Amino acid sequence: MIYLLSPAKTLDYESVTPSLEVTMPRFLTHSKELIEIIKHKSPADIESLMGISTKLAELNVERFQSWKTDYSEDDARAAILAFKGDVYQGLNVAEWTKPQFEEAQQSIRILSGLYGILRPLDLMLPYRLEMGTKLENQHGANLYKFWGSTLTESLNEELTGDDDAIINLASNEYFSAVKPKELKSPVITPVFKDWKTDKYKIISFYAKKARGSMAGWAIKNKLTKPEQLKDYDLDGYSYNQELSNDTSWVFTRRVD
Repeated sequence: MIYLLSPAKTLDYESVTPSLEVTMPRFLTHSKELIEIIKHKSPADIESLMGISTKLAELNVERFQSWKTDYSEDDARAAILAFKGDVYQGLNVAEWTKPQFEEAQQSIRILSGLYGILRPLDLMLPYRLEMGTKLENQHGANLYKFWGSTLTESLNEELTGDDDAIINLASNEYFSAVKPKELKSPVITPVFKDWKTDKYKIISFYAKKARGSMAGWAIKNKLTKPEQLKDYDLDGYSYNQELSNDTSWVFTRRVD
């Protein structure tokens, strides 16, 4: 199975990290093509394009200007250790063993606006380029046009067994870069809902954290079949068969 995650806006390049056997991203030539487009933009251009503050725009202009393809651990960090948003809080890699990082390297894939797809131990330089960014390029008006079928084809290359499935734990923004109808295996999307005001609702912070938690739980338990995901029961969530269907598996939590 392949577990898809979104990246995070919050990055950590300061904390001490474990010693791991890192790899390089597969689509660096694609990344370079994007950098060649965006590095010529001014801070004002980036501020408008990304809808971010002036300070963040200036920071990312510096990042784009200094970006290179021949980087190493001296400049970069493994993706799963660099991202620090809600999903990655749920993933909680601080408690992982080396074999669990190795297991994740085989089954977790992080969708990225700049890198396309990152394996957990792929080294990445700090960046901000969300998949929904309307960056014009030779393929079209945005990053979805730029990546086209590339990410889908890459995932298909990794889907080999009859029990394979894509477990979509990414946001809609990022999963929209994949073409589900072209995938060789089924897609299952876990949905996390909390009881609020007399009904179950998706509460963004909790749902993001639960998506990461499920991915981490799956790695630690070495799941081999999608059905095993229905046993997920961390933080009070449980599989809700009544609200689920074949492709959307709903997990609910009711805290009194």
